[in-house]
Amino acid sequence: MAERQSSASYDSRGETTSHSKGSREFVSHTEYAVEESVPHPNRWARYREYLREPFAEFLGVMVLIIFGNGVDCQVVLGGNPKVNPSEKGVGSILFCWLSYLSINVGWAVGTAMGVWVSGGISGGHINPAIYIFAQLLGGIVGAAIIYANYFHALDLVEGPGVRTLATASLFSTYAASYMTNVSAFFSEFLEGAILMVVVLAINDKKNMPPPAGLGVGTSLGMETGYAMNPARDLGPRILTAMVGYGKQVFTFRKWVAIYDFYVMTLTLVYSQYWLWCPVIAPIMGAQFGSLVYDVLLYTGEDSPVNRPYAFMLRVSHFITDHA
Repeated sequence: MAERQSSASYDSRGETTSHSKGSREFVSHTEYAVEESVPHPNRWARYREYLREPFAEFLGVMVLIIFGNGVDCQVVLGGNPKVNPSEKGVGSILFCWLSYLSINVGWAVGTAMGVWVSGGISGGHINPAIYIFAQLLGGIVGAAIIYANYFHALDLVEGPGVRTLATASLFSTYAASYMTNVSAFFSEFLEGAILMVVVLAINDKKNMPPPAGLGVGTSLGMETGYAMNPARDLGPRILTAMVGYGKQVFTFRKWVAIYDFYVMTLTLVYSQYWLWCPVIAPIMGAQFGSLVYDVLLYTGEDSPVNRPYAFMLRVSHFITDHA
């Protein structure tokens, strides 16, 4: 009886099993060890478990940039007679007429693909809110892939080894010449705000999600180039600075002339357009869009706006604590 009790053991499910021979006991423990190690079969799998969300955001932004920069290069370089001699006359006019819509559709598809790649793991932010470094790195790698793919076409358009802002705009954003920095900032702020309102509306369980559309892309962004997403602009901008475009991608509109009507003088002011307009403005716009949606439409209990008598509760607690 004692012998039978000593040979009894518990399996991985907590059930009693009897092992009369050492070999069976060894097999049982081996199977248990293998079963235990399934979630992390090796060291890389263990590290990956903690990095899946940043990896997902990296791939999501990389896919976004590959589609977006890819369609920019394909439309602009493909429509250049130096690259494609057949694109001239009536055909080139039709190509230009369709290029604006093609770019919007390409970026929309890139956004959808990026969200599908990362959405199930990290939520598909693909916009620097949480995983900033991973998204920035994804933007750099995505732009590098497209740059390598269109390297020879760029040489045909600008000359071997010549890189100017004319083609740098295929990778990152640059405002139109008639735009002031204030106007460019407001344009990106507005795009970021509207984009955030739409994103919140789609994810609001108490709202009916609208059909997927191209509203923001087809109505805004022509003047500044659709930054809307700091990772979409800053990552490719860093890449272009590394591959031969130089510091001009960061010194665009470095000095801004401001005229003082009172003293009748013209002053040059140091400006960081690349930071304020395509990076900070979309972030501030997104925060403003969140506030607008929160105040006007959102009814969830997790919103500070919807907490019952929040201000009065704080006042009553303050009075109670100091009575």
